[in-house]
Amino acid sequence: MIKLQVIGNLGKDCVVNNVNGKTVMNFTVAHSEKFRDSQGNQKDKTIWVDCAYWSDRTGVAPYLKKGTTVYVEGQPDVRTYTTQDGRNGASLSLRVNMVQLVGGRANTDGAPPETGYARSSGTGGGYENTQSSVSAADITEPIDDLPF
Repeated sequence: MIKLQVIGNLGKDCVVNNVNGKTVMNFTVAHSEKFRDSQGNQKDKTIWVDCAYWSDRTGVAPYLKKGTTVYVEGQPDVRTYTTQDGRNGASLSLRVNMVQLVGGRANTDGAPPETGYARSSGTGGGYENTQSSVSAADITEPIDDLPF
């Protein structure tokens, strides 16, 4: 099995479709990198990956918006085609097994997005709800800095 891992930004909002009774989320991820050519000039290279996530778990779809940084992994597929003018072309697509939100795009005022969720400090790599109705005065148990 070949596994492809991509970290990049979504090029457009996720689209949820129903194909033959199965749910698929389609989105594109752009990975950009900077390098210097043989003359020492700074160059940018962007690779676009078309992603198809076949899953009934569409709860992540509203968060897959243009500009959001994601980590996706799955099996790659290179598709070749012939353009209308007779040239050969190729595109990289990915059958996604897992998608994880890495970060978000900033609001128009430059502030970070306010989703109510933050990265968990544990090793699980998930997200935890940061919107809490408990104030510091409501805590009655002793605060201990021991991790166990």
